[in-house]
Amino acid sequence: MGERKRISANKAKEANKKKYFARLVNCPTSPRKMRLVADQIRHMNVDKALFLLKTSPKEASGRLHKLLLSAISNWQTKNEGVRIEESNLYVKEIFVDSGRQLKRIQAAPQGRAHRIKKRSNHVTLIVDSRNAEILPVEEEIVEKVSKKEKTK
Repeated sequence: MGERKRISANKAKEANKKKYFARLVNCPTSPRKMRLVADQIRHMNVDKALFLLKTSPKEASGRLHKLLLSAISNWQTKNEGVRIEESNLYVKEIFVDSGRQLKRIQAAPQGRAHRIKKRSNHVTLIVDSRNAEILPVEEEIVEKVSKKEKTK
């Protein structure tokens, strides 16, 4: 491995240490059906998202419920001693990519055959704390206000 690749790989590893995510690979539902449920919980608080996924009748919601619990667990392991209730967790990003397709044949009339694609998907869910994003913005506002007061 070249030095440039090693440096960029180390940067990516450091960036991933600050992210709290979970991945679901080769889930045997179509990406289109999974995106319907994923769009419902995007940018939602974790408590509300868990409740919505628990009560939703869609099959994909059960799989996303387990994935969200896994992402919360990953957040807890990286943030020992911090309570979830105080951290104000939310679903920062969720995206669904298509996975492998199993190609099957179904018998059709008059000796023909139709191809069937059994689709699967990959889901990535990233959880973050709202406090971490709000604080730098609030600091900038405080700095701007203090500068305006100094000029007066």
